[in-house]
Amino acid sequence: QVQLVESGGGLVQAGGSLRLSCAASGRTFSSYVIRWFRQAPGKERAFVAFMLWSTGSTNYADSVKGRFTISRDNARNTVYLQMNSLKPEDTAVYYCNAYNAYSNDNVWGQGTQVTVSS
Repeated sequence: QVQLVESGGGLVQAGGSLRLSCAASGRTFSSYVIRWFRQAPGKERAFVAFMLWSTGSTNYADSVKGRFTISRDNARNTVYLQMNSLKPEDTAVYYCNAYNAYSNDNVWGQGTQVTVSS
């Protein structure tokens, strides 16, 4: 089973940028779908971005399209979420998720706090 370690959260002013990292250990991401979710206080966890590791195809929530970019580093077995033009409403705990349909492996990272001040 893959294990995930997230990093890169923090406090930033509106309009600023952050890059989140999600590093895998235990096995590679090669058969996984990697997704970023976020959960704001008092709200349900919501989808942010998706990458199919095998093809590199991506998809985004409408609320982040054009501002966030999901990417990967094959050598480091790491997925990134580059977040630009951040808004206060982007404030949340961000979670990385790895899902493998073949093994039914569904793993979450520990979460990283992103706070955007106005």
